[in-house]
Amino acid sequence: MYEEIIQILNEHRCATNAEKQAAYLKNHFVFFGIATPERRQLMRPYLKSWSQSSKIDWQLLTNLWQTDYRECQYVALDFLQSSQKQLIFEDVERMLPMIQTKQWWDSIDCFDQLLGTIGLSDARVGSLMLQWAEADDFWLRRIAIDHQLGRREQTNEQLLAAIILKNKRETDFFFKKAIGWALRDYSKTNPEWVKKFIEQNKDQLQSLSIREAMKHVLSKKE
Repeated sequence: MYEEIIQILNEHRCATNAEKQAAYLKNHFVFFGIATPERRQLMRPYLKSWSQSSKIDWQLLTNLWQTDYRECQYVALDFLQSSQKQLIFEDVERMLPMIQTKQWWDSIDCFDQLLGTIGLSDARVGSLMLQWAEADDFWLRRIAIDHQLGRREQTNEQLLAAIILKNKRETDFFFKKAIGWALRDYSKTNPEWVKKFIEQNKDQLQSLSIREAMKHVLSKKE
């Protein structure tokens, strides 16, 4: 399957698009130049087969991840998302080599969601996220901050607060935005909790995080 996927992607490469895609991600990666809708259309038969399989082909994922072209990592992530109902806590260790290589916000955003889904049915993810919130790896900490995005009423407020407070003094743009996004997302469900949290910690949180967090709350007032 790996060879077939590479052949298909290679046959649909576009140098002009590849240059634009690389520039968008600060030239950290090389691309075939295939847009996401086209890539998913090309991979649809494989994704369908994958979603119906009872077993995750971790070797295929590893091979795709180790390939230079960024679309190959996207295909691996598409495969994982199509099988996310099968993922269990023990699979986090299998995903970790992917999480910690070829890192950038585009792949990390996908792992946010994958880890968050596993965490809905396994409390061990919450404990792991508390560990990752203090990791040396910048991107592990970002996953910890944002892994509860979209949970709404299922958000663990205590966990959210603890993780944010462990990173409250970080001045890096990605950290400030991640904290803001996490709070803004939850403000759609519980704006009073978010307002109270910000009020209690406003002298410690970065201004960008506060602005991002309050966007939904302020727009509702208007």
